[in-house]
Amino acid sequence: MKGKQTIWDMVRSLGVVGLVVAGMGIYLFIPHDDKADPTRPVDYRVETLTARRAAPYPVAAPVGLPEQWRATSVTYERRNANAWHLGFLDPDQQYVAVEQSTDTSPAYLTRVTQKAAATGQTQQVGGTAWERWDGEKYDALVRREQGHVTVVTGTASFEQLGAMVAALEFKQGA
Repeated sequence: MKGKQTIWDMVRSLGVVGLVVAGMGIYLFIPHDDKADPTRPVDYRVETLTARRAAPYPVAAPVGLPEQWRATSVTYERRNANAWHLGFLDPDQQYVAVEQSTDTSPAYLTRVTQKAAATGQTQQVGGTAWERWDGEKYDALVRREQGHVTVVTGTASFEQLGAMVAALEFKQGA
C-alpha cells in the first residue's frame, strides 16, 4: 500500500509542477504590451456637479484642457472638511492634482503638497497671484481665500501647474 501511495503522490506532484510550468510558458509566449498605460481615465462631470452643489466654496474644475490631459481620480468628501480632489496626468505623463478644502491648516497643506514649502514667491495666472511652493516630490501653486484653500500640485513643472490653474473654472451651486 505504501508504495502505491508514494507513486500516486509523485504523480500528483509532477502534475502540479507541470501546471505551473505550462502557466509560465503561456505567459512568456503570449504577446502582451509592457508599455501599455494601466491608467484608466475617469469622467469627473457628475462628481463636479455634486461637489458644486454641496461645497461651501466655489469648486474648481478645468475647462478646455487639451485631450492629452487625462483625468485619473476624483473625490468629494463632505465629512473630510469638504475636500475636493481631481487628479490628472498631463501630456508629459506627470501628475497634477487640484485640491480644495475648508481645512486651511498647515497640516493639510503639507499633506496635499507632499511636504512642499512656500518659497515666498508668487506666480501670476490670469491676473491672480498664486503662492509658489517647492518640494522634493511635488511642487504646488496655492491660493488661500476666506474659509478655504485651493492647491494645484504634483510632479509636473510650474508651467504645467500654471496651465491647469489657467483652465480652472470656479463655480458654486447647481
